[in-house]
Amino acid sequence: MTQLERAGLEALKRTVGEQRAARMSYAYRDRIQPAIEAVTYGLAGEGRRSRRRLEELRDQYRGKRCFIIGNGPSLARTDLSKLRTEHTFGLNRGYLLFDRIGGPTTFLVAVNRHVVEQFGSDLITAPSTTFISWRSRRWASNASGVVFVRRSRLFTFSPNVATHGAWEGATVTFVAMQLAYHLGFEKVILVGVDHSFTTTGPANKLVTSTGPDSNHFDPAYFGPGIVWQLPDLELSEAAYRLARQAFARAGRAIVDATVDGKLMVFEKVSFESVTSR
Repeated sequence: MTQLERAGLEALKRTVGEQRAARMSYAYRDRIQPAIEAVTYGLAGEGRRSRRRLEELRDQYRGKRCFIIGNGPSLARTDLSKLRTEHTFGLNRGYLLFDRIGGPTTFLVAVNRHVVEQFGSDLITAPSTTFISWRSRRWASNASGVVFVRRSRLFTFSPNVATHGAWEGATVTFVAMQLAYHLGFEKVILVGVDHSFTTTGPANKLVTSTGPDSNHFDPAYFGPGIVWQLPDLELSEAAYRLARQAFARAGRAIVDATVDGKLMVFEKVSFESVTSR
């Protein structure tokens, strides 16, 4: 939610009451925003180009496996060099892991506007196929290598991101799961999705870091002066359950190889067992 939208919601609460304002806000996020994005995505040249690229990419990796690499501190105990020849998704500032992997991730995904606003120049120059949210395009426009992804309706798992967009589900990891499905991957393996944060507070609250980052794999990830949103773990879990169901219905699977991860939605496997082949 932007500052303008947040101010509008507060004004609405004062005018019509909190419960009615909440219902109106939900309708705005669930129906109006996705509808507006669908229109602008279809009209703008960058949107049309991105949709064509997504259509080209659909099922290009059918039957293969991929790793979605989160940004948790557990990556310090994970030998990422074993993923150098794998198909991989990096998330947000995942490009900081390229040296540890031994090369860039195959894909890079960023949908949070605060991440893209602050690190857009890094994202658009990364040597990966990079997916960025359509609503954050102002910080990544005219980047020919970027594929923009529009939002879909809330509480949906999109099997076809080109046609329907992708619900963000309070976490970029969920968007990566929808993209992995769209690209045809049969098995998705999570690594570094710790699902645990030392910084606490209301979900989605904007905070400014004042010291080294203990919530991610690198102390400089969200270092001093960087603005970021606190996680919504409950909503993220609801989104993950949608992903688990969608993959299962298609005879595919998502498994979790995060070292000591706290997420309990997916089958747990050891990192060694899935990288020993």
